[in-house]
Amino acid sequence: MPIGIIVHGGAGRFLDWEYPLAETACRDAVTRAQAVLTAGGSALDAVEAAVLVLEAAPILNAGHGATINADGEIELDALIQDGDTQAFGAVAGVRRIEHPVTLARWIMERTPHHFIAGVGAERFAQAQGMPLIDPASLLTERQIRGKHADTVGAVAVDAQGRMACAVSTGGVRGKMPGRVGDSPIAGAGGYADSRIGGASATGLGEGIMRALLCFRAVDLMTTFNVQSAADVAIRLFSERFQGDGGIIMLDKLGNIGISHNTEHMPVAWLAGEEIKSQVTQSNK
Repeated sequence: MPIGIIVHGGAGRFLDWEYPLAETACRDAVTRAQAVLTAGGSALDAVEAAVLVLEAAPILNAGHGATINADGEIELDALIQDGDTQAFGAVAGVRRIEHPVTLARWIMERTPHHFIAGVGAERFAQAQGMPLIDPASLLTERQIRGKHADTVGAVAVDAQGRMACAVSTGGVRGKMPGRVGDSPIAGAGGYADSRIGGASATGLGEGIMRALLCFRAVDLMTTFNVQSAADVAIRLFSERFQGDGGIIMLDKLGNIGISHNTEHMPVAWLAGEEIKSQVTQSNK
């Protein structure tokens, strides 16, 4: 079966000088995931690899570069899901974890649980040999001045037809401490089903949670093609839930869908063996 990968760097408004940086980060993430998939790696390996790149990019709101809450602190959330089994791992409100997407995967694979938050998640990470970092090491001057885009995500299908998704975020700038959005919630911030396809959402999490946007979008693929499913999902999200955001989607054959009602959304994807990317304009 054909392999496929698509990533996004958040929906919102990017300044002109930020376009190439965000687009490059997305292209680099696809490059890393493509190498994993062409070497025979799993979709889970590919989405984790892609999001690790995005978490390391200070231009994006995840990991290094994540936005700050009302107390001026970083709190990180992440999700990863196996499309074959619908098993997932999620983490929320961690402050001393450099790569929360990897911790989310460890929760899925190394515990009987799906979702662990805050100090408990950090304690588990440390027990598993993941070093805890100084949260200040994730801060940049740009975050302190202001941050507008949100969330990164990836969806992949491997040569065995297995699908996976992964999501990571610092949440909404100025959020109440302890606030958790859609990103670590399976069916809201991300969803993968190897029988149908997968999706990753970005935008204001309160609306995405109420809409269960990614589950809704993947379910729409049983009726529509992947691009139409993305468009219908965002239209419903906008009209019924007054939501602002976007979605990337992938079907089991590697076809992509991209839709959003925000001003910008940087994306990159694999088209055959070629990597394509753009900072898309709103399709309101």
